Amino acid sequence: MDSAFRDGLRRKALRLEYTLISYNVLEGIIAVGAGWQADSIALVGFGLDSAIEVLAAGILVWRLRHTGSLEEETEREKIALRWVGRTFFLLTAYILYEGLSALLRQEAPETSTIGMLLAVASLIVMPVLGFRKRRLAREMRSRALEADALETLLCAYLSLALLVGLGLNALLGWWWADPAAALAMLPWIVREGWEAIEESRD
Repeated sequence: MDSAFRDGLRRKALRLEYTLISYNVLEGIIAVGAGWQADSIALVGFGLDSAIEVLAAGILVWRLRHTGSLEEETEREKIALRWVGRTFFLLTAYILYEGLSALLRQEAPETSTIGMLLAVASLIVMPVLGFRKRRLAREMRSRALEADALETLLCAYLSLALLVGLGLNALLGWWWADPAAALAMLPWIVREGWEAIEESRD
């Protein structure tokens, strides 16, 4: 691949990661602040999810900002892929805790206006960033960036699950729909994280 073309792709990917970090930092601050004020575990958890996204994006910024020989690039790609894979397990722990807590306590999804606005915003922003990152990852042949793109798309899925859960709870009284939808994703999330870590060892 032409060096100038690859550098152009790298700059595009970095812009996407910086945009994601900025958005998630703002989202996390708002979610945690609103969560503490409303005594809402769900909103605080939403902020924790934002922190996991920032961590994964930060790993990719480190990967994309460092260039060198083919051997150095390959080694950094493996390190980034391994660490992004580990963030999938952090996301798993977050979903497991939030989902099981909601089911055991029979808690309906939070109907906070701030929570709903954040979920709608994520449902708009995250797919755009996720699909753009995935396209760049395939052009760059970067498995680490592709794994990070999947995690961004997962954030959009969780926002959708929250909104659907709110709707089903309001219309049908199905308070369990939101945590059930999130927990149903766990096998896939664990598999993606495990595959990323295993691939980084090859």
